[in-house]
Amino acid sequence: MTEAVFRESTAQTRTQSVPLAHLSVELGHLYMEDFEAGPERLGEHFAEVRVWADAVRASAARRSKRPRVSTCFLIDDYFTRFSTPAELIPMVLKEAERAGLVIDYLARESACAVADRIELAESVTHRLVESPPPGSHGSRPSVSHTGWLANGQRTPSTRRSALGEIKGWEPPQETAARNHSVFMDVELWSEKDGRRLWSCPFLAAVWQLARLGLLRHLGEPVLVPTPWAGGDFPHDWDRLPPLTRLTDTKAAFSAYRTCTLMPNRFLAVEDAVRLVLDQIDVDAGALRQVAERSAAEGVPVPAAVAQRATYVFYEEPGGSSTAEET
Repeated sequence: MTEAVFRESTAQTRTQSVPLAHLSVELGHLYMEDFEAGPERLGEHFAEVRVWADAVRASAARRSKRPRVSTCFLIDDYFTRFSTPAELIPMVLKEAERAGLVIDYLARESACAVADRIELAESVTHRLVESPPPGSHGSRPSVSHTGWLANGQRTPSTRRSALGEIKGWEPPQETAARNHSVFMDVELWSEKDGRRLWSCPFLAAVWQLARLGLLRHLGEPVLVPTPWAGGDFPHDWDRLPPLTRLTDTKAAFSAYRTCTLMPNRFLAVEDAVRLVLDQIDVDAGALRQVAERSAAEGVPVPAAVAQRATYVFYEEPGGSSTAEET
């Protein structure tokens, strides 16, 4: 006689592993106005990136004798849809090739919000764990209500005297400040036309989690690359896979570490990305898998997820305007 054993289905969730390269190098994360500027602007970008991409590969070779390095490129089809994949992607690939670069994986930024009917950005919000400032007493609304995430204590509401003078002003304070505070307050989303519009820093944080192999949905990998079969690209962005593998590279899309090469106008955005990454309760199973596999290969990774993401910010000719969503 056998005994039937009953378990909660949620207790049986298994974190599936994903292939991992040593390094994921992002060769570009541009906005639609950059593409509107035409091939010459893209050519300048890739020519500058090529210099740093070679240096990044050389650095990776110091950590591993035969580093597995994959490259990727993210196209903004979330805030503004310009042209079509059939017109835009060949131009990107041609200019990258002219600079001596190969793009292994191509991603759509909208996929960081929703991919394969999975609300990726929404699921990451449920893993946000705010860092409570010293002496906080719960009076501040949570990020789930405000859509704002800070790295410390905001400036308290000011009071005015009968003569209109400000009384009791206190400065904001960074939670982990060293000598002096560097306070940041990041907007993760806004409401537009009755729907939630995710901010560029938050989508970029989701993107980093995917590149680091730490993003899961019910234990299953998300943003799994779809091999491109060749031929023409579609004329509709929604018909392009969320993540496309363009080459026959053996290096996986996700990696132990990431390096992003971009113009210095993105510096503030990526500072915000690191703040978000520092306050996400990442899937424990995925973290354990990466730690065990990287240690077995002799390339241990930092415990802090944000420290696994590195950047190279180059100066654009002529100096471009500050990066903004459009």
